[in-house]
Amino acid sequence: MNYRNLVPVVGVILNITGSGCCNQMISIRVEEGIVNFVISAETYVIDSRQLRPGMRVAAFYDKTLPVPMIFPPQYRAELITVLGRNELIALNFFNTELIAEDNSLQLNVSRNTEIQTINGQNFFCDIGNRPLLVYYTVTTRSIPPQTTPRRIVVLGCE
Repeated sequence: MNYRNLVPVVGVILNITGSGCCNQMISIRVEEGIVNFVISAETYVIDSRQLRPGMRVAAFYDKTLPVPMIFPPQYRAELITVLGRNELIALNFFNTELIAEDNSLQLNVSRNTEIQTINGQNFFCDIGNRPLLVYYTVTTRSIPPQTTPRRIVVLGCE
């Protein structure tokens, strides 16, 4: 999975329906309306959480894959994570100074920041020069904006 191609859609799950033995369809309400996602056995669900209507989530799809020309839009979910009420999320490549590749965010990691691998194990190495999924609530007004994240999921773990 190329994390640089993933695009997030943040919203609240309206409903979940079965679509075959291993697939589900979830409908997410976003500001612009409704977006549908197919969840397959290959979809990463952070923390292996059981998804339920009413949960606020970020669902990521691969912008390079073809999608059906239907309304509401329907994408194949590559990654899904549950978000807190006011929580923001960033998926980006962060350099050794923990600045995002597109200069959109700089991380100030604290002792309280949870750092884990995608399968929920503690991560004990340097998190720089890796793709990271970052959970945070507030940023400074500097350029780049700075934040002390609540949690970091290391996606590129060699």
